[in-house]
Amino acid sequence: MKAVQIEEELKKLADPSRAKVVAGYFKTGKGEYGEGDVFLGVMMGDIRIVSKKYKNLPYSETVKLIRSPLHEIRMCGVLLLVLRYKEDSEKVFNLYIKERKHINNWDLIDSSADKIVGAYLFDKDLSLLKKLAYSKSLWDRRIAIIATFYFIKNGSAKENFEIAEILINDKQDLIHKAVGWMLREVGKKVSQKKEEEFLKKHAHYMPRTMLRYSLEHFNDDKKRYYMSIYKK
Repeated sequence: MKAVQIEEELKKLADPSRAKVVAGYFKTGKGEYGEGDVFLGVMMGDIRIVSKKYKNLPYSETVKLIRSPLHEIRMCGVLLLVLRYKEDSEKVFNLYIKERKHINNWDLIDSSADKIVGAYLFDKDLSLLKKLAYSKSLWDRRIAIIATFYFIKNGSAKENFEIAEILINDKQDLIHKAVGWMLREVGKKVSQKKEEEFLKKHAHYMPRTMLRYSLEHFNDDKKRYYMSIYKK
């Protein structure tokens, strides 16, 4: 099996009209976070079908997909790594970290970071996640916070809180949304009390978007309370 076979298969599923809409949604214009990214307009469901079909693609060919200039082809490569993780966790993790500069939009990260990076680091120290959280790369920082979703789903909030505290003054809206989303998941999957302990400490200076995302599962009274102590 070769990467080129997958590329040809995905290109046959391309929809130029959809590609134009999606390119706008993923902010590919000059100066935007996805500047220069190129879309085929392939549906996510179709990419998943193709990735499962080629699950046993050699890693050397998978890397070619991840390095593609075409977004959906990169996505297919990323999904192939997710599919291979359980059978070859260390290899997949190392490959993901090595090639992460190509995992460079929020959907690529959100489909994979918890399942690979979070899963691999679950019983290890947080030094790598902290390094990614302090990175100048928006995508490294997004990987760091989304990776904590694996910890959250397994009942632990402290790792999320450590990374969230590093990112709480981040300037990027995509990080505000991601941190708020993960805090919300702490409240839903681990403990609302623990989430509120974090919010009582930080809500007064968290970015407004981050705070709003973190409150989405609260009742109206609690939403009003936490928004009332917001001071930015």
